[in-house]
Amino acid sequence: MTNPNLSLILASASPARTKLLTDAGISHSVLVSDVDEDAVTARYGLTDPHDTALLLARAKAEAVAALPDAEGALVIGCDSVFEFDGEAHGKPWEADVARERIRRMSGSSGVLHTGHWLVDCRDTDEDGSGATLGAVSSAEVHFAKLTEDEIEAYIATGEPLQVAGSFTIDSLGGAFIERVDGDPHAVVGLSVSTLRQLLASAGVRIIDLWK
Repeated sequence: MTNPNLSLILASASPARTKLLTDAGISHSVLVSDVDEDAVTARYGLTDPHDTALLLARAKAEAVAALPDAEGALVIGCDSVFEFDGEAHGKPWEADVARERIRRMSGSSGVLHTGHWLVDCRDTDEDGSGATLGAVSSAEVHFAKLTEDEIEAYIATGEPLQVAGSFTIDSLGGAFIERVDGDPHAVVGLSVSTLRQLLASAGVRIIDLWK
């Protein structure tokens, strides 16, 4: 089914995103950008989590699209930002930050925004559309009431330190999520249905990327 003339590049180092694409049967390669996320958000002064997710996804996609290895390919960049109590939460990095966040999130809910940006690097004289466009997929995440032992054990694994919002749904953190209202793939970090829509806007069928 795969069209040999099509290639998709994921502009992300996230193992969860590439696993999601692989499990969905979508042929792709990975090329990581060197985008400084803090510098990008500082430059634009954004505080809205929805817009921040889209801005960072665009920055990553366009950085990779500018590389020679992206010539003739389709590039998809993604970024996730968790919105809780009106604040944007990215990766906590430090245990103390994750602990404070998880305690607040326990028994409550927030919205995970995942921005997607697609850049068509194919030659416009052939099949390329020249498209550069994006979309955000959001989902409301409802958390169980966690015990202190659960919070400490989760932090000790290191998992929540390097993911947006300090939680995952597709690994250990899934035990603490009671419900998701919206696309669960958005919580993982890449909405396949959103990718399908963006590809369609560039004149590409997602089935042509199936392995």
